[in-house]
Amino acid sequence: MAALFFGVIEMLKCITFVLALILSPLAFAAEVARAPYVPPPAPVSSGSVIQVIVSLLLVLAAVLVVGWVLKRLHLPQQGAGNLLKVISGVSVGQRERVVLVEVNDTWLVLGVAPGQVRTLHTLPKGDLPAAAAPDGAKKSFHSFLQQMREKRNA
Repeated sequence: MAALFFGVIEMLKCITFVLALILSPLAFAAEVARAPYVPPPAPVSSGSVIQVIVSLLLVLAAVLVVGWVLKRLHLPQQGAGNLLKVISGVSVGQRERVVLVEVNDTWLVLGVAPGQVRTLHTLPKGDLPAAAAPDGAKKSFHSFLQQMREKRNA
């Protein structure tokens, strides 16, 4: 019985070998008949890069336009309303300022520094003395400039 079993196994091996010889040219022919490999298109092309750049520029332009429009509308800040109004300010140091603020019918002269604000003076609204010094300073500068021109031309 063992001889019969080994005979059947040998027969199956022969059949497998014959079938492999017969079918291998068919497999080769099927591989040759297959269409040539076509690579997929590039995920990033020059057209898509240009489209992304144009889109980003449009978004930046929209942000700038909205900022410009909001600046032109002069919307009141939240919480402040129309109660406070900064009339003037001058820098007296690297981080210190003197600011004139209008609150209802009162003007406050404030000293502003990092971490603190102090009231320097309180005035009724509209009672600032006429500033004669700046006009005098302009006249003196004007006369100085005239003198320098005359010296240069002489």
